[in-house]
Amino acid sequence: MEQPEPRQVTTEEASLLGVQKGALVTHTRRRYYSDDGRPVETADIMMPAAHCEIVYETPINRESTEGEADGSPPRDA
Repeated sequence: MEQPEPRQVTTEEASLLGVQKGALVTHTRRRYYSDDGRPVETADIMMPAAHCEIVYETPINRESTEGEADGSPPRDA
C-alpha cells in the first residue's frame, strides 16, 4: 500500500529538506505486507513536490475484468 499526500512542509521539514517554509511536498506512506499479512516494509517518504513526479502502473488482467466496465458479468460467470 502506498498513500501519497500533497501538503505544505512544516518548519522543521523545510529546514531538513532545504526548501522554503510553506513549500509543497509529497508525503508518501508506504506499507508492504507478506502473504500472511505480516508487515515487511514500512516507510514515510517526503519529497519536495517541485523535484518529483509520481507515476503508477497498474497491470490489468483482461480476462478477470472483461465486461465489468459496462456492468455486464465477466465471460466465465
